[in-house]
Amino acid sequence: MDTKRTMELLAPAGTIEAYEAAVTAGADAVYVGAPAFNARALARHFNVAEIAAMVAHGHAAGVKLFVAMNSLLKEEEIPQAISLLAALAEIKIDGLIIQDLGIHYLVKKYFPAIRMHASTLMAAHNTPIVRQFDRMGFKRVVLARELTLAEIRQIQAETAVELEVFVHGAMCFSVSGLCLFSSYLGGKSGLRGRCVQPCRRRYTWAGPGRDTGGYLFSMNDLSAINILPQLQNAGVASIKIEGRMRSAQYVGSVVRAYRLMLDGDIADPEILAMANSFLAEAMGRKTTTGFFLSAKPKDIISPHHSGNIGIFLGKIGHCSGNRASFTLRGMLRVGDRLRLHQEKSGERESFTLKRMLVGERSVAEAQVGTKVTAEIPFAAAKGDSLYLVDLEERRDVKKGGADRVSARRFQQKIDQSRIRERTAHILADLDQDTTLTGRSARQRVGGAAGATKARKRGFACWLKLDDLRLLGLQLPVQPERLVILLSRQTFGQAVRNLKELKRRKRAVIWALPALIFPGELEFYNQAIRALLVEGFREWQISHVGQVALFADLVTCGNSEQTEQPEAAKRSYPSPERGKSRKPPAASAADITLYGNYTLNILNSLSIRGLAELGLVAVELAVEADQESISRILAKPGNCRQGLTVYGLPALFSARACLDHFKYDQLFVSPKQERFTLLERNGLTLAVPDQPFSLLAYLNDLVTLGLDFGVIDLSYMQKKKTELTALVSELARPGKQQKGNTFNFRGKLL
Repeated sequence: MDTKRTMELLAPAGTIEAYEAAVTAGADAVYVGAPAFNARALARHFNVAEIAAMVAHGHAAGVKLFVAMNSLLKEEEIPQAISLLAALAEIKIDGLIIQDLGIHYLVKKYFPAIRMHASTLMAAHNTPIVRQFDRMGFKRVVLARELTLAEIRQIQAETAVELEVFVHGAMCFSVSGLCLFSSYLGGKSGLRGRCVQPCRRRYTWAGPGRDTGGYLFSMNDLSAINILPQLQNAGVASIKIEGRMRSAQYVGSVVRAYRLMLDGDIADPEILAMANSFLAEAMGRKTTTGFFLSAKPKDIISPHHSGNIGIFLGKIGHCSGNRASFTLRGMLRVGDRLRLHQEKSGERESFTLKRMLVGERSVAEAQVGTKVTAEIPFAAAKGDSLYLVDLEERRDVKKGGADRVSARRFQQKIDQSRIRERTAHILADLDQDTTLTGRSARQRVGGAAGATKARKRGFACWLKLDDLRLLGLQLPVQPERLVILLSRQTFGQAVRNLKELKRRKRAVIWALPALIFPGELEFYNQAIRALLVEGFREWQISHVGQVALFADLVTCGNSEQTEQPEAAKRSYPSPERGKSRKPPAASAADITLYGNYTLNILNSLSIRGLAELGLVAVELAVEADQESISRILAKPGNCRQGLTVYGLPALFSARACLDHFKYDQLFVSPKQERFTLLERNGLTLAVPDQPFSLLAYLNDLVTLGLDFGVIDLSYMQKKKTELTALVSELARPGKQQKGNTFNFRGKLL
């Protein structure tokens, strides 16, 4: 089948050399990271002048330039972000890839000419989400990597926005945008581009029957080189290569392979063989087609393999000082780039091989099967592994070729005065926004006594449950709200106990999970409609795209609506006595929406944007530190603002359910950190062994101006006595034992 030029080939670039390699190899578009605001913050930053030059150079070559500004934005970073957006608007980039709702707010209000793309970190995994992103002004949506071809085809058929998918490179175990593991282990947020890749570490199972464990969550690399026609038939507009931290050689090889397939005859075995030879040069991991061919793939993880990039060279047999001996599994030359994988800690370090010995004799190269001694500039131990990640001859890149653009000249002047003027104007406009209300009076009350008074005036306790059996408990302090996580289990419990639940209707908020894959949409549509029938009109969303579920469904029965999704045209069963009926015509005003912490709010602009979408209260990001919370609460707002103050946050949220997983068991990191693996509603979740708690800091939070705190009992098996004691703590502000506080007392990076 001819796929020539029908799908855009989008390549990564983290260096000028990688950008040039992508263009030379035939990329239709290149994406680079925005300075300081991209999901690869650990990589080298381009400056604005370099980005401007790449835009000009690319346009002259018929290549588009997209900028990834896709990390979460802290409150104090807003002025810098505005300045950068002003510069990107000035140089006329072809697209801006974002995940932060505050950046979306800025672009839509002040930079409407910038074309927005929804990052894969926004976890677009069903039709309503993509439809909502279209309504929010996104021109392209990068789909979650967990979707099948059939699901992509369905989304494309039901939406109008461009769809982009990753086809090659590294994969995350957790759905992108929902991983808190790196942040939980030390404040290095993966949502801010500082992921330490805990999914690549080796873990062991704890408890009876303990075995050696393995690299339980280390994903193989994605490769869709064999299924390009199917992607085209699914309606994909752009195929994307991962790798902004990869070498120019890697980028060039992979782009060349996909260009060859797109331009040639996919059925020609010689072309496929040549393309695969280019991919072999890239020295990636073992490959898989990911979720494209199955929602439950079995080949996405090799638990007994570390998942390192490169060619395995061998395991160290002996160490002495900075020298390590091992038997080669592949050819090795001095000058090659190697990676040391430290098996005990899971850490990885890269270095250039400067000296190698066979016996006592220095050699420049050695063949397979040779026992060599290499000088390693890092602490190594017996059993550690070595990988070849680049070759010496490829790393000796000659500068100044006729077909290259000198990095020294790869700059373009920008009118900084215009950027400064526009930035100052926008900041002044934001400060003078008269639509916002001031914070409550309790923010002006200081000290513990003031916090106690503020608590009595308005601070509220919310209790979140994923099991309605807990509703029968007599609690010493009644929470203001009961937040119930909607699932097949809780919906069934609601049907059986509808009368009791309706007595509490004024207190109940039904909460949606963050992930509702296409196969589950019908159930959630029906459950939402059935609960609306019974008068439950208060809902918490866990994904901004879930606004569309209510925008689409509340119009059912409204004769003025001319175009409705199929889900909005059906009758749904009422929980009460098995009746089937339609609710009366409803409007958005009949439903109250709240936001869960999975909306990843780290700045006040995100709250403004969510308020414009109709939300009346939101939880701040659970990974936020005290300084970030303080800065947000100090700003005027038009939403109540809360925080989960106790719970087991899902650190991984994954679609993968594999045979080597041991659910409801503890797994232990190389540093002896303990976590539990759970299976819930067809998803794999990893949660801490013990809950985190901010209950000891409630006085501080109330003084800062927090409106409500959420005690989240999801994923817990609490006994009645434990729950009673826990809720009682709310009546003893500041008296609780101080334990794990996530990042609250630390620093979110």
